[in-house]
Amino acid sequence: MTQPLLRGTIRPGPAGRASLLVLGPSLGTTTTLWDPVVDALGALGDPAHPDLRVLSFDLPGHGVSPAAREPFTVAELADAVIALVDSATAAALGPDAAPESFHYAGISLGGAVGLELGIRHPGRLLSLTVVCSAARIGTAEGWHERAAQIRASGTPSMVIGSAERWFAPGFLERDPAAGAGALNRLLDIDDESYALCCEALAAFDERDAVAGIAVQTLCVAGELDLATPSALVTELAAAIPGARFAEIAGVAHLPSLERPRDLAGLLREQLAATPPATSAEQPIGLAVAQDPSARTAAEVYTAGLAVRRAVLGDTHVDAATAAITPETADFQDFITRYAWGEIWTRPGLDRRTRSFLTLACLITGGHEHELAMHVRAALTNGLSRAEISEAMLHTAIYAGVPAANSALSIARTTFAALDAEAAASAPTPTLP
Repeated sequence: MTQPLLRGTIRPGPAGRASLLVLGPSLGTTTTLWDPVVDALGALGDPAHPDLRVLSFDLPGHGVSPAAREPFTVAELADAVIALVDSATAAALGPDAAPESFHYAGISLGGAVGLELGIRHPGRLLSLTVVCSAARIGTAEGWHERAAQIRASGTPSMVIGSAERWFAPGFLERDPAAGAGALNRLLDIDDESYALCCEALAAFDERDAVAGIAVQTLCVAGELDLATPSALVTELAAAIPGARFAEIAGVAHLPSLERPRDLAGLLREQLAATPPATSAEQPIGLAVAQDPSARTAAEVYTAGLAVRRAVLGDTHVDAATAAITPETADFQDFITRYAWGEIWTRPGLDRRTRSFLTLACLITGGHEHELAMHVRAALTNGLSRAEISEAMLHTAIYAGVPAANSALSIARTTFAALDAEAAASAPTPTLP
């Protein structure tokens, strides 16, 4: 998998360091999907965020983003959004500018990207708005079938089906310009990039991990949406601690085009409920730290278990659970609630950073028995093998050469085991 390159457009605020709102599109649409909402948001006014900047991005091969030729995941799209935001911040404030926290709102695939941001980069988010999306959208089989259709017949073959999914009955007759404009732009989207987006959605399933999202979240459904029905969006809101649910009446999958003022009103409320970023020196994630008393012990445990599974894998957690005895049950509960539910779910650091710190702490403390497990976890959290090795080299200076040497040996053994597992699970080649 590879991280794609994303491009977009930005509407600067009137002056100073304005709060940043990042907007993600639905599959088959471009940045113009959000234009009516941004216009309505400006007309409504927002005293809590008077200098709002808006960055809208295009998916690979859509609009101004370059076409993709290598597979990618929805998580890698989220990483690409972070890279785009950092690039925009550097362009506006200089290359030495601190990483910037931002509000995020996304529709459908853009909403799925937002969920990955909440899971992987919570410290970068001030708030999260997920529109007509879910922790799993459709079925893998359905997405693979659509990818095959696109590769065979191109995006023109999607126009009729998209019109039926995107809009409520009668909308195209009431507002032909808005509907026809979106459908016409679908024709210009790169076929292979669209197919790769479908395959990313086929592999996307974060139903367990969303319980670990600790960012202020709003989940919005369209009353007549068939792609992500209200019941599915309601389930998503229920799975994310403290999330709010709202439904827009009379719309289907693209409320930003059908009822932009209604969506703008919901988004304005979400922004107003979140303190704006006030300076470049503001610690990332400070504005989104959740009051621990707002979560029950059961919610903390559920969130911790979800993050523990996402980071360490189901196989490891299932084995640890199966090995619980009456003597170790309290300790396993303690680890799940405090290590994973209280610390790993905090928004102040993303999981990549937490993996770096965990490796350094384990090496320094000489806790080699847990190092292999967290080498695997670091790979899951997005670190490369080269970055893991670099972290271990760094510890040689501060924790000692013998400790780093042992750690590198464990990492080498772990990498070899992973390669062997991958080779064993690879399909046997067949003759054409």
